Amino acid sequence: MASLPKKWYEITRALPGYDPFEQSEGYIFDPEEADRRIRFVEAACTHVKGKLAGEPIKLELWQKALHANLFGWKKPSGERRYRESFVYVPRGNAKTTNAATIVLSCMCLDNEPGAECYSAAAEREQARLCFECVEGMIRNRPELTEMYDIFKYSIVLGDNSYKAISADAKSKHGFNAHLVVNDELHAHKDGELTETLMTSTLKRSQPLVVHLTTADFDRVSICNQKYDYACKVRDNLIHDPAFLPVIYEAEPDDDWESEETWEKANPNWAVMDHEYFRRECQRAISDPAFRNTFKRLHLNLKTSSNVSAFDMVHWDDCDERNPANLVLESPCYAALDVSSKQDLTAFVIVVPEYEDDSDEITIESLDVFSWFWVPQEAVSRRSREKSLFATYSGWSETGDLFIQPGQRIDQDDIRQFINAKRDEGWNIQSIAYDPWNAEAIRQGLEADEFQMVEFTQTIKNFSEPFKDLVSLATEHKVRHGNHPVLRWNAANCVAYEDPNGNIRPDKKNSIDKIDGIVGMIMAHALAMQERVDESGGFLLA
Repeated sequence: MASLPKKWYEITRALPGYDPFEQSEGYIFDPEEADRRIRFVEAACTHVKGKLAGEPIKLELWQKALHANLFGWKKPSGERRYRESFVYVPRGNAKTTNAATIVLSCMCLDNEPGAECYSAAAEREQARLCFECVEGMIRNRPELTEMYDIFKYSIVLGDNSYKAISADAKSKHGFNAHLVVNDELHAHKDGELTETLMTSTLKRSQPLVVHLTTADFDRVSICNQKYDYACKVRDNLIHDPAFLPVIYEAEPDDDWESEETWEKANPNWAVMDHEYFRRECQRAISDPAFRNTFKRLHLNLKTSSNVSAFDMVHWDDCDERNPANLVLESPCYAALDVSSKQDLTAFVIVVPEYEDDSDEITIESLDVFSWFWVPQEAVSRRSREKSLFATYSGWSETGDLFIQPGQRIDQDDIRQFINAKRDEGWNIQSIAYDPWNAEAIRQGLEADEFQMVEFTQTIKNFSEPFKDLVSLATEHKVRHGNHPVLRWNAANCVAYEDPNGNIRPDKKNSIDKIDGIVGMIMAHALAMQERVDESGGFLLA
């Protein structure tokens, strides 16, 4: 190793915090093989999408370090040193492209008889991304197109094959994997797919499993287990010379608003859109529901899956509202969040103002009107549990909360109230409802000739209108009239975020009741759907 050119010392040590020489006893570095792998990628592999589609890939230093270490280090017998790698980079750092280059490199250059190569992901659509990238690279090079046979679900080179698989595959057993590229590990629901694929490499002489992922939430998961292990190998707390840790992340005490931090966490920073980061960061500063998303996806900081949905300073600045008499005849959209008959029920109307910029029609602002009901028994019960009797009673005295006698919500009373609103002149286009516990009132309102729209409580349905509503509130474009019950709901509301950045209101983990916010989101969804469904936008599902 003493005669290794300085160039290769610099390249192999370019990965943050990791020195491959510290656990290299019994292994050798072959600079010619490392150079061959890098030259192959830059000569044979191309970009597949975007403005660089069809152009040769030019590897950044960290990508050269990845390929050089993975393929340059060998046992004295000539077999590969590394059997597993954990590549931990934020979104936008070409994970799928990197995965595709590794697949092609192994298929073309490994000389492994009957090599079975796989890209794996939690969902079929994600698994197909790498497959389609590999296919695109092959089709962009006539010399590769002549070598490979491309089928719908597999790519074949001689007796070597490549397939994309997912956790929902009927059978994930029986593989004899030479290469596994395990994509977006943070999205895996459990470790079953990963462990199955790891054990499928046992019969191979130099198998390789590469996990590529963005940060997971702060929870127990296969992604966080691999991350913790990779950190310990990197820091020489675990001796595993066959494991390559590639970890790019911000530290918890770093200034997440700083471009220096963004560059530290993103190894492709030199070729990334810096203006995009500035805009997303500004959004995260002003939008608390997006803040964790920005930190996790763009800085690789593990965050909680729950975050306060609304910044109450911004919410309180939205206290004005157009008087009802000025919006009565305007098209409006409503939602009904019916309680379990024992607590808060909300009816919310939103009156949108639309902006047409010729490219698309968007909601510029909203007037929000809300009404709430609660049974007397719930008032008494909650006064014992949470000392809210005075608050509920106070809201009732001001007309902001209707307390009904008895133990249950009277849905017929609410039905009559909604009909009265129409009689007053409210131009209600449709009413969204959660099908749970609302069948009777749905039938009644449909009999009254209201258009009822079932809104199933899925994250897919909630995410876009919820995000848009939070954004409008942050920009002081939601005029809610400072309704005290609605404000209480907003202060209580916690957003749950899934690994793909979708959000929904989280009733379970919110501080207290959020029925008015749920209703507001559902009504806003109808207003959005009215304008964008024909162009492929939000649709209830």
